[in-house]
Amino acid sequence: MAYCKNCGTSLENEIKFCPSCGAAQNAPAQMSEQNIPPLYTPPVMPGAPEKSDISDARENKAMAVLAYIIFLVPLLAAKESPFAKYHTNQGLVLFLAAIAYGVLYSILTGVLLVISWRLYFLVPIIGLVGLIFPVFVILGIINACNGEMKPLPLIGGIQILK
Repeated sequence: MAYCKNCGTSLENEIKFCPSCGAAQNAPAQMSEQNIPPLYTPPVMPGAPEKSDISDARENKAMAVLAYIIFLVPLLAAKESPFAKYHTNQGLVLFLAAIAYGVLYSILTGVLLVISWRLYFLVPIIGLVGLIFPVFVILGIINACNGEMKPLPLIGGIQILK
């Protein structure tokens, strides 16, 4: 049986192009069943713990969960753990984003009231944006409990702690 040189799909005889990847098949290479390259390799998340770091993730899950509640405790108690440090950074960024949102929300509320009291109906609508922070805390805690180092949406790419 012939296989595609590019993706390893099994081919019928005398075929010129691979139906899966479209690669030209002038002379299809003969491969044994054991040497077929995998058709799919699962993606690796950036920042996912390596196999050697899985024990670190198991040992420091509590510190990683605590990082989303009180980020200072894991920052001081688990300095050497990359897993706890990653989640501490995520918790710190989330904390700073929540403070920045609170400051901007209060300034915007004041500005809307100065412009006109009729614009005050916008204040609760803008306040609904603040519900994203508890959702991010829950996502971070779930990732920490699962032993994953997934970044939080929107703010997960920011790195403060090195």
